[in-house]
Amino acid sequence: MCEFFVTADPILYESRTRSIRIHGVHTSIRLENFVWDTLATLAAEEGMTTNALIAQFHDEIMRHRGDVQNFTSFLRVTCLRYLRRKCDLLESARDDAGPVKTQITIPEKTPLTTH
Repeated sequence: MCEFFVTADPILYESRTRSIRIHGVHTSIRLENFVWDTLATLAAEEGMTTNALIAQFHDEIMRHRGDVQNFTSFLRVTCLRYLRRKCDLLESARDDAGPVKTQITIPEKTPLTTH
């Protein structure tokens, strides 16, 4: 089991800092490349840029909680929850289809975005 995880391309867990503007205020966010790629995928599904998605997340969590102590951790957990939801939807679709065997292939390397 561990071999799948430890053989991941190191570029996936390298960190990258990006400048983000939230309500006219510039800030920097440092996340792993895989997290940036997941945010980009989520943003594309929502029809917006990654920066716009992050600003929207910031606005929504501030409205919901009033404060967020670790916004980068929130973004990481958001990505994990997004991927978990995708897995749940696949499992639900499989269960609804009956006893059909499906195989999901997970690529060894995830292409990195350049935004």
